[in-house]
Amino acid sequence: GDDIGRWLQRQEQPSTWKLLSTEQQERLCKLGVQSAEAPSPAPAATRATKGPTKAQQAFQRGLTALTQWVEREGQRPVPRGHSEEIAVNGETEPVVVKLGIWVSNTKARRDKLTAEQLDALRKLGIAWA
Repeated sequence: GDDIGRWLQRQEQPSTWKLLSTEQQERLCKLGVQSAEAPSPAPAATRATKGPTKAQQAFQRGLTALTQWVEREGQRPVPRGHSEEIAVNGETEPVVVKLGIWVSNTKARRDKLTAEQLDALRKLGIAWA
């Protein structure tokens, strides 16, 4: 029931191709499938000069909220339903971070964190980091 032609066209699109792992790209190349065009390095360069990505900003907000929690509560585990209000530059109102969910999601995705992010978590006493 799958439309293989449509799937193949999606795989050849540069936006999809760059999301594939190296192994997936190699397997497709062995079958004669190539990216329609190589993704240009220019968007990545302009993105780097624009500042942090949304994911980086979200991590930083979570880290700020966790820092606040550790200063106030010590090494006590964050309850899953806990929310923390933090001050964010450029915002007039405090921002609410669902800290319990953030900690849970960050732990589940720890293999995708950078070394700097893991270091920041270790400094706050997070054992799994």
